[in-house]
Amino acid sequence: MSKPRARDLGIPFDGEPGEWNAITDVPGVLVGHDTLIAGQGALEVGKGPIRTGVTAILPCGGKLEPLFAAWHALNGAGEITGTTWMEESGFLQSPILLTNTFSVGEVATAVHTWGLQKMDRVIWPPVVTETYDGFLNDIRGLHVKQEHAWAALDRAATGPVAEGNVGGGTGMICHGFKGGIGTASRRLEAQSGGYTVGVLVQANHGDRKNLRIAGIPAGVELAEQIKEHGSGDDTTKTSSIIVVATTDCPLLPHQLKRLARRIPLGIGIVGGRGENYSGDIFLAFSTAPMEQKNELGILQVDMYPNNKIDALFNAIVQATEEAIVNALIAADTMEGINGYVVHALPHQPLQDLLRCHGRLA
Repeated sequence: MSKPRARDLGIPFDGEPGEWNAITDVPGVLVGHDTLIAGQGALEVGKGPIRTGVTAILPCGGKLEPLFAAWHALNGAGEITGTTWMEESGFLQSPILLTNTFSVGEVATAVHTWGLQKMDRVIWPPVVTETYDGFLNDIRGLHVKQEHAWAALDRAATGPVAEGNVGGGTGMICHGFKGGIGTASRRLEAQSGGYTVGVLVQANHGDRKNLRIAGIPAGVELAEQIKEHGSGDDTTKTSSIIVVATTDCPLLPHQLKRLARRIPLGIGIVGGRGENYSGDIFLAFSTAPMEQKNELGILQVDMYPNNKIDALFNAIVQATEEAIVNALIAADTMEGINGYVVHALPHQPLQDLLRCHGRLA
C-alpha cells in the first residue's frame, strides 16, 4: 500500500507536476534504494541500532553517457565527491548516490567496483553525497557496505519513488520531525517547451520553529502536540539537505549552475535557513542528448534561451518545496539508538491547521 503524499492530504502547491510527481518524470532517470534497519535499545558501536541506507540516481537509463551538469552549495558543511571535475569539465559521468556522512568513502568505492563488474567500465569520478544520521543511527559502526550501494544501483527504476524512511533518508530528521527522501516534478507549459524538471531531496535539515507548509507556521503551531527530539547537540537540529535536480531541457553547464542556485529559494519557503552546521548542497544535470557532428568528434548541442529561463527557475523552486514536504508527509515515527524517538509530522493535525487558515485544497 503506497503512502499518502502532500497532495493526497490536500496541501496546495503551485505548478503542474508530471505523471508521478517525481524526479523519474524526466525520461531516463532511475531511482533505487537500499534501506538498513536493525536492532533496538542502547547503542553498541558496530552492532547498532542501525537506521541508515543508500539511494541511487541513474541518469539516461543507466547508460551513464556524459551529461552537462553543475553544482552549488548554499552552506558547505557537507560533502559531494566528483565536483572538482564537474566544475572543470561541465560534465556528470557517474550515478549519484546519497548516504550517511561516514559512508561516503565506502559508497564511492562501490561505484568503482559496480562499474567494473556490472558495466565493464571505469566510472570516474564517482558522485557521492551525504547527510548526518547519527542521532538515530549507529553511524560510527559503518554499517553501509559496498553490497548495499550495489543493491540501490541494481534496483534503480522508473516510475513512482519511495519516500520518507528509505535509502539514504532512513535515519534523517527534518525541521524537528522525521525526514528523509522526498521527490517532486514540474512540467513546463507548451509555450516554454513542455520540458520536465524533477527534484529529489535527502532532507535532514531545519529548525522546528521555522517550518512552514502552504505558508502556515506549522512547526510553531504543532509544537505543543508533537514533542521534538533532543540530544543536547544542536547540530542534530540543523543538519543538512541534499537536492538533486534534473531536466530534459537542453541547458549548458552555466545555465545548470543558475538552476542549482535557485534551489535554496524552495528550501527557504519551507523554512530552511542554511544554518552553520547545515550542508546545503545541490546538483543539477540535463538529460538532453548531444550529437556527434563530424569525424573530428565535434558535438552538436542545443541551448535553451536565457530570456525564457524564468519558467525553469519557477519550476525548480516549486518542485523543491513540494519534495521537502513530501519527505515529511511520507516519513514514519522512528525509534533509534538509546531509545531516541523522532516523531512523524502528524497528518490530521496538519490538515486541521491548514483548514483553520483556509489553506486546505
